[in-house]
Amino acid sequence: MQAEIITIGTELLLGQIVDTNAAYLAQKLAGIGLNVYRKTTVGDNEYRIAEAVRTALRRSDVVITSGGLGPTVDDKTREAIAAATDRKLMLNQGLLRHIEEFFRKRGREPGENNRRQAYIPRGAIPIHNPVGTAPGFIVKHQNSYVISLPGVPRELYHLTEESVLPFLRQELGLQGVIQTRVLRTAGIGESSIDRQIADLEESDNPTVGLAAHAGSVDIRISAKATDADEARHMLDEMEARVRERLGPMIFGTGEETIEE
Repeated sequence: MQAEIITIGTELLLGQIVDTNAAYLAQKLAGIGLNVYRKTTVGDNEYRIAEAVRTALRRSDVVITSGGLGPTVDDKTREAIAAATDRKLMLNQGLLRHIEEFFRKRGREPGENNRRQAYIPRGAIPIHNPVGTAPGFIVKHQNSYVISLPGVPRELYHLTEESVLPFLRQELGLQGVIQTRVLRTAGIGESSIDRQIADLEESDNPTVGLAAHAGSVDIRISAKATDADEARHMLDEMEARVRERLGPMIFGTGEETIEE
């Protein structure tokens, strides 16, 4: 199973904001066993968004978009995904009621631009947004899924945790745990480490990768297994092999676990 992430917004292309959504989604998808194959950023252009979605659908099981679901005229993700999957936009009454209630609780009335947020591609599964007005939605297209989420990080995080991850686990039958351990080194350069553990970096599971920082290099080992004990055993074995070659150059470790 593999996934792609498409982040949408001209402000991302201009470097006006940092794309934290893609990093968050990649981490969460890895945690349920979905490999992120590619990440793409496109501006607020309906044609280019649609083309990015079509291209991603040809090669991935899950495509997640972030952004472009707001009420303004440059929010084109709904129209683009409808075009990419050959569907019409339809008014979802449940989403409309949620939007109207969201505004009423704040003593306001939604404008027509807010009401257009209740239009989603025909046959899509709505994702209600309890922390904002921009709902998400899920479209099954042939054998793949397009999941569209708002670009506001707080809203995207909530919908991912509460709706998207449970949906993907159930629909795709995803199981397992990914554990990552970081070995921190000093006094040796990245190229020197690479020469000594190049064969270990070819491992598929656990994977071994290098990340250089000012004055140090991290060796990241990630293992995918059916449970935490099995993953930890795999990490222990690979760490021992790395330590055999680098010994005192390793001065510390860090560990993180992402469970299903």
